[in-house]
Amino acid sequence: MPYPHIDPIALQIGPVAIHWYGLMYLAGFALAWLLGRWRIQHHPNDLTLRDLEDIIFYGVLGVVLGGRLGYALFYKFDDYLADPLALLKVWQGGMSFHGGLIGVTLAMLIFARKRGQPLLAIGDFIAPLIPLGLAAGRLGNFINGELWGRPTDLPWGMIFPGAQDGTPRHPSQLYEMGLEGFALFILVWWFARKPRPLGQVSAVFLMGYGIFRFLVEFTREPDDFLGLLAGGLSMGQILSIPMVLIGLWLYLRATRQSSPEPTH
Repeated sequence: MPYPHIDPIALQIGPVAIHWYGLMYLAGFALAWLLGRWRIQHHPNDLTLRDLEDIIFYGVLGVVLGGRLGYALFYKFDDYLADPLALLKVWQGGMSFHGGLIGVTLAMLIFARKRGQPLLAIGDFIAPLIPLGLAAGRLGNFINGELWGRPTDLPWGMIFPGAQDGTPRHPSQLYEMGLEGFALFILVWWFARKPRPLGQVSAVFLMGYGIFRFLVEFTREPDDFLGLLAGGLSMGQILSIPMVLIGLWLYLRATRQSSPEPTH
């Protein structure tokens, strides 16, 4: 299947170039805002529309700072240690979802303390808002022709120009868009439609993303500067395992705490 060559620059105004990838980030936060408004209006809680605006602001900071620092720490630590100023060159790319998740968690912790609410309550609110933004980000990866998959002989294999070997590969960005994005959105949104014990919605998000990412990584080409690591796993898989374990612990903890005490 031919790869659709899409200009990564969506709009050029003089020396200013607006990239599709940046627009996908904006689309992701816009979708989170719209879904957040809907949840506030249809699932009454202690949060207001003003709180939602603050959550989006803190979330943007967490995604950008955490994603960038996470990429440096998890993927290219030695390079950025040798040239720390390269961290500021965000236009050269390099973001980590797992780093962004840590950044957002810390940002929400700050917001939760200012608001006087448990972190897990904020997490349960924002968890259903995230997956569609992830889908938009993976679409941006596909348009950029980056993070392609491993070689395949399946009929939908694509030849990505950046691979420079002419080998048909899995369009793993689209797999991630479908699983980490749309499928995860349906799962978490459906689960959150009813009141759940504190922390369970967050737990389902963590387990769902971790499992989907772990599976998709089998079709995604490992970073050439890292390759496969311990046990033949990629860095993405290694970072996803703790997500699943933490999510499982949170789910069981919430279930146990919500269960009525036995009578004697």
